[in-house]
Amino acid sequence: MRRRLCRIDKRPVASERRAAVLWQYGRPAKPSAQMKPEDLQRLVTQTMPYGKYKGRVIADLPGHYLNWFARVGFPPGDIGRLLALMQEIDHNGLKPLLEPLRRR
Repeated sequence: MRRRLCRIDKRPVASERRAAVLWQYGRPAKPSAQMKPEDLQRLVTQTMPYGKYKGRVIADLPGHYLNWFARVGFPPGDIGRLLALMQEIDHNGLKPLLEPLRRR
């Protein structure tokens, strides 16, 4: 059986779904080393611009959706950086830290 290769970096792709995601988004974004303090406020105000949860605030996205992005790769740009940050917060059980920011 012939293995499918990623069109970007020519590595083997585990599944057709991952191949489709890599095709759509390109190379997965790497979370930046420095988090900006205003990013926390953006998590509770910015909405998801596309996908199954379009229109939902990023801080309200379910953990399984954030973990899916962590597996297949976050989209490039600010939205990918925010999704990576939210996944890290959710994975470590720190969602209650965002509650004071919601009340503003």
